[in-house]
Amino acid sequence: MKIVFAPRESDPRETRAALTPDLVAKLTKLGLAVKVESAIGARAAISDEAYKKSGAEVVTDRSAAQSEADIVLRVRKPASKELATLKPGTLHASFLDPFNEKELLKTIASKGVNAVSMEMIPRTTLAQKMDALSSQANLAGYAAVIIAADRMQKILPMMMTPAGTLSPAHFFIIGVGVAGLQAIATAKRLGARVEAFDTRPVVEEQVKSLGAKFVKVNLGDTGQTDQGYAKELTPEMLEKQRQGMAKACSQADVVITTAKLFGRPAPKVITSDILAQMKPGSIIVDLAVETGGNVEGSKLGEDVITENGVHIIGHENIEGYYANHASQMLASNFYNFIEHFWDTEVGDFRYDLDDEILKGCLLTRDGKIVHEKFMDI
Repeated sequence: MKIVFAPRESDPRETRAALTPDLVAKLTKLGLAVKVESAIGARAAISDEAYKKSGAEVVTDRSAAQSEADIVLRVRKPASKELATLKPGTLHASFLDPFNEKELLKTIASKGVNAVSMEMIPRTTLAQKMDALSSQANLAGYAAVIIAADRMQKILPMMMTPAGTLSPAHFFIIGVGVAGLQAIATAKRLGARVEAFDTRPVVEEQVKSLGAKFVKVNLGDTGQTDQGYAKELTPEMLEKQRQGMAKACSQADVVITTAKLFGRPAPKVITSDILAQMKPGSIIVDLAVETGGNVEGSKLGEDVITENGVHIIGHENIEGYYANHASQMLASNFYNFIEHFWDTEVGDFRYDLDDEILKGCLLTRDGKIVHEKFMDI
């Protein structure tokens, strides 16, 4: 019987767990033995007892469990020293940040570990249920609105009272991917007035369908990648974008920036001159802060207040802000990935390298880097 092991996350910023009890039960039905490290779900309000009841063995010896495992699931990338405890042929799946962790990728290959990067799951219809980036971005967009609402000195909806009418809060969302769409939907549900901008004109209808106004800025031909991501803009396009967004930012109570470039630093879309035009007490939530930030002056894990009183929130691990549901969704992504490639007849993971999903996310196999984007590192 093959063994799946999920360790407790070592990074103190990480609140999520790679497995939850309901998904443990599903994995055991596939014929897998499941082990989890004690306190794996402590920061997501999931007890060791819940894992035991679902059929998992809760262990305290992390190294021993990793050395026995055939599949290791974790949220963050592994420390290099932990790779030594994995046996050759082990399937390791997590977020790996492969574009920025080339030395780690080489080390993983040298240990004979078969590594899957959850960031690299293709954005296709078939792979939607495994798309961990999207599932976590969904929660990040929701959390951004709630965090901003908690810090505001205003309420979000219009309210008519005997003392007078309170105008609705004005939100401006920059970037209409998964996180941006969820931010729009959440702010609208809470009664805010919402505007949104994206470099891809194709998303205008999606914005309008959620009841928000699409802010148009003529950037010329921008388009999107075949994976649905925004393409990197030229310096001239970026300047036009900043000028076009300045008015919307100056009128907003809350700005949420979600502009990320996969594998590259985030673009600076809100500069100091735009910040200087914003209202005192207005709030910016920078969802791209972990990849360099969309906002000039934003800092990872800190709240920054500008000279004119604009609050810039650079929340670290905002995807894990609601740790219980984030863990539930991520565990489901892991399970759906394993189940898709699980061969029930032989009771093992099937490495079908002709499959577009596996071809897109499998980085190392049998001691080699096998993904075409990383073979030359």
